[in-house]
Amino acid sequence: MTVEALQRRYGSVRACDELTWDAPAGGITAVLGPNGAGKTTAIECAVGLQRPDGGTVRVLGTNPWLSTAEHRARVGVMLQSGGLPNGSKPLRLLAHLASLYAAPADITTLAGRLGIDAFAGTTVRRLSGGQKQRLALAAALIGGPEVLFLDEPTAGLDPHGRLDVYDLLREVADGGTTVVVTTHSFEEAQALATHLVVISDGRTAASGSPADVVGDRTLESVYFELTRKAR
Repeated sequence: MTVEALQRRYGSVRACDELTWDAPAGGITAVLGPNGAGKTTAIECAVGLQRPDGGTVRVLGTNPWLSTAEHRARVGVMLQSGGLPNGSKPLRLLAHLASLYAAPADITTLAGRLGIDAFAGTTVRRLSGGQKQRLALAAALIGGPEVLFLDEPTAGLDPHGRLDVYDLLREVADGGTTVVVTTHSFEEAQALATHLVVISDGRTAASGSPADVVGDRTLESVYFELTRKAR
């Protein structure tokens, strides 16, 4: 996945301003930045929900805005908005989603890994924030995607839940899936990332391996220095 000179404007506000970075295949790219930095906008452009005003985005070699249903089936997405139907029950929803793919993930295994069995009989509208996060992640994974976009996937999860998600995402990446995670958590980025991107004010402040970006310092100190400079 590559982003090159991406521009996205909302009136006079530049959400993405010549934003450039990439997500190496088969790795976990953590995208960090302050609120309003352009992280979510970049992801929404990458999955075809927003059309760039300039620059290019390529996912699996394709422009997401012009992608086909076949291409979209190769991409998993979990956004902050969730988009889960309130009246559905988790396992029924996952079964419906699985029916849309030629070779879906095993529902029983996935639900077990994410602890969904514990609230399988509860409708989405009655789920807690953390339970909705687990279900939304399962929905993103059900198609066995080649590229997986996750916008703050562990928000609302307790420490045990976060560790479960970290383990699962490492396994997914080890299986060859390219994972892109936006996060505010230094702990999460350090636990997961094989590639780091720091965004501020719609521009790329840093991009590279953790060793290249952080060196012998801490991620927290580098982040605050980069985001202050960008402002």
